[in-house]
Amino acid sequence: MIASHPVTQGIAAALCGAFVSFSLGLVGGGGSILAVPLILYVVGLGNPHIAIGTAALAVAASAYINMIPHARAGHVRWGPAFAFAASGVLGAALGSTIGKLVDGQKLITYFAFLMCFMAFLMLRPRPKAAAQVAAYPTPYPRLCSTGLGAGSLSGFFGIGGGFLVVPGLMFAGRMQIVDAIGTSLFAVGSFGLTTAVNYSISGQVDWPIAAEFIGGGIVGGWLGACAACRLARKRGALNLVFSAMILSVAAYMLYHSWQAR
Repeated sequence: MIASHPVTQGIAAALCGAFVSFSLGLVGGGGSILAVPLILYVVGLGNPHIAIGTAALAVAASAYINMIPHARAGHVRWGPAFAFAASGVLGAALGSTIGKLVDGQKLITYFAFLMCFMAFLMLRPRPKAAAQVAAYPTPYPRLCSTGLGAGSLSGFFGIGGGFLVVPGLMFAGRMQIVDAIGTSLFAVGSFGLTTAVNYSISGQVDWPIAAEFIGGGIVGGWLGACAACRLARKRGALNLVFSAMILSVAAYMLYHSWQAR
């Protein structure tokens, strides 16, 4: 049972949610990986497992909300989306179950190393959208096996995993990047929701914090999308700054975990 929290904590949750969604809208991907450290160190949920469960719920809601404009534009391929998500949900259930059994401080250490890896991935140039080619049969076995792996990592760390899902869909589903991004949001939402349900069964989701985080995220996502249009030419510089931010947070998490020993 999660205890009630002060108003200042709720405001912090809304502001953190706005920042994460603003980052997602601005740089495209990777912003959700900041949800866990922000909930831990800014909002003040000291229990790593509660922070992961709460972040998973917030990320899931954000992914489903952000999927709507992509679906309206026809950039969600529903057949591959359901196949990838169905296998990934099994992986997320398994990964989150294992994650709950891992010591909280060790889990945060692993998470910090994942953030470092994510920061370096963001510095790599993104693949350009390929020209439209003849349609190929959708390789569902490869989609399902890739989804299982991505969902397992997503569930273990309580992250959306979009940085894994998008290239996974492009490789396993032979998708263009614009369709992979739209389709990935359905998978990310499904993985996050599965993880959140698993953690909630153990009482490790702070529902009020999650609601406030999501509320702030709605506003932040809209602002980030607007800013992205104006700062499109500076996307490389923004990715560099954001990667440096992720590395700094990861370094702090590693230091904090080392101090807690």
